[in-house]
Amino acid sequence: MNNIPLSERLRPNSLDEYVGQQHLIGKNGVLRNAIEKGILPSLLFWGPPGVGKTSLANIISKTLSRPFYMLSAINSGVKDVREVIEKAKEEDLFSKGKPVVFIDEIHRFSKSQQDSLLGAVEKGIITLIGATTENPSFEVIPALLSRCQVYILNGLTRIELEQVLHNAIEKDIDLKKKKIDLKETEALIRISGGDARKLLNALELVVSFVREEPIVITNDLVTSTIQQNLSLYDKSGEQHYNIISAFIKSIRGSDPNGAVYWLARMIEGGEDMLFIARRMVILASEDIGNANPTALVIANNCFQAVNLIGFPEGRIILSQCATYLASSAKSNASYMAIGAAQDAVRQTGDLSVPLHLRNAPTKLMKEIGYGKEYQYSHQYENNFSEQEFLPDELKGTAFYNPGNNARENELRNYLRSLWKDKYGY
Repeated sequence: MNNIPLSERLRPNSLDEYVGQQHLIGKNGVLRNAIEKGILPSLLFWGPPGVGKTSLANIISKTLSRPFYMLSAINSGVKDVREVIEKAKEEDLFSKGKPVVFIDEIHRFSKSQQDSLLGAVEKGIITLIGATTENPSFEVIPALLSRCQVYILNGLTRIELEQVLHNAIEKDIDLKKKKIDLKETEALIRISGGDARKLLNALELVVSFVREEPIVITNDLVTSTIQQNLSLYDKSGEQHYNIISAFIKSIRGSDPNGAVYWLARMIEGGEDMLFIARRMVILASEDIGNANPTALVIANNCFQAVNLIGFPEGRIILSQCATYLASSAKSNASYMAIGAAQDAVRQTGDLSVPLHLRNAPTKLMKEIGYGKEYQYSHQYENNFSEQEFLPDELKGTAFYNPGNNARENELRNYLRSLWKDKYGY
């Protein structure tokens, strides 16, 4: 079988071959329209792994006939960036299009590395396309971020992943020579986690280990093959996402021993310490919340301290925070509350703000009732006056349901004393 991985052999060469991201490159997609008009500002692609960020960058450069340079933030330093920029300058002298420099995993670039790109982007020497799985607001320096359009790439749907599988069987030079019956796809899709690269890795591995044709792909065949050959399948960095998942779930599951083990695995593997710390800040609010508000304070302080101290001592701070969070009471009530409120907003639209809650900066607004009958809570006993704070259509709706733990039970009792049975506390 071909030594080039299946995912590379099937890399699309045009927008029409590309699977997914129809909101960007579909018939009326904003990115497709820009490309067809020959407009290409510097871009940042933000999305989960295996959704086509690299492929899309390649397609854009080919479609616009631009010279294309690719760097990986894992393996490249400031020197590499400067060398590419110099090559781009030379290329620009002899070509009609501005060179495209693609930086994979740009979130792993340090501030100095990102600074080395800034001048070339500002002067128009290059068009930068960066790919990141992390929120660029946190990972990309403001000066560079302000000069880039940010496009969010979505995870692939089940239908799109199945399309990737069928494309592989029908179009790949090796696979189409074989008799392959794609009878079941659930296991392949589950193992891929929505990552097309992992999906194709899994398919190729399964096919390579079946000696007789026709090759009937079933869930049992996929599961047994992957389990027996996990080291072959998981050979290109996918463990990064599995280990951070195990780490987070250990903390959520109140197991400090599991948490510190997976933390050690990440540290020994060279994981970005700020990436770990940032995940704990999110968890402190999502999984602990008001069961222990101090958790968010400690997690945020951990992030700041690790940023200040760096490696190797930062590992001690990470361990202190991880074990504290794992040992803390848990509640996802705040996380569920904002989700429920957002669902209500999507379902009910822009409901009117009750008149008594509206701001009344002008005389006319006061005359038509803005702010009338609003009761300033601090003028009442216990700093509370019972009045309506939701739109009429949502009166009595409880979005926040305090968790069953000591701290939130106190909050529940306090809210019940104020609101009686209104919200079911």
